Amino acid sequence: VETTQQGILDFKIAHRFGTLNQGFYNIFGFDYASMRIGLDYGLTNRLTVGGGRSTFEKTYDAFLKYRLLWQSTGSQQMPVSLTLLASVMYATDTNAIKSNLGISTKPRSSDKASYAYQALIARKFGSGFSLQLMPTMVHYNTVPQEDIPNDLYSVGAAVKIKLTKRTSLTAEYFYQLPGHKLPGTYNSFSVGYEIETGGHVFQLQLSNSTGMTEKTFINETRGRWSKGDIHMGFNI
Repeated sequence: VETTQQGILDFKIAHRFGTLNQGFYNIFGFDYASMRIGLDYGLTNRLTVGGGRSTFEKTYDAFLKYRLLWQSTGSQQMPVSLTLLASVMYATDTNAIKSNLGISTKPRSSDKASYAYQALIARKFGSGFSLQLMPTMVHYNTVPQEDIPNDLYSVGAAVKIKLTKRTSLTAEYFYQLPGHKLPGTYNSFSVGYEIETGGHVFQLQLSNSTGMTEKTFINETRGRWSKGDIHMGFNI
């Protein structure tokens, strides 16, 4: 729900290793990795613009975030914070696109583009606990089957629990609504541990998702926690 403050440039490196169930031969996933490098910039205290490049499906992404409401007390009370997000993702890995769409011909430019829209609704309960809800729509220009809608709806929930002044536990889960799932995909669930060190924030996580853009972790998660398809990762 947070936006980057005006004039601040935020450089992010996100990294996910392979799955733990790959065993000792692949050092429990450390031989493989998925990465995203991105930049966020605060145009105003309310409006953030950003973009990045992911190795997963060789995807470029760009987004806008606008902080519509701030949780506040006093003369002007507001029980929640609300931020709106719109993003575009453009995959360039031809083989991955063919596999996802079940086609053998060269994909068109329109096949490579997807869009995501979210309302991020958060409330801080005291100094140590925050809750966020994330109704989401991801639009695919092209889907693999006629019975799959182009607009896929889901609802996410996230929590943050402060352990100390500089450390927190986090968790996030996305539920894909019935009839709004791509074949062979599962709901994304991640848990994390966050450490603030002045100008840096380190986030360690476990997740069944490989991708780190909205469409890839919400709608293209193919791992299952019950099967050991768990990625260890970190963000800086």
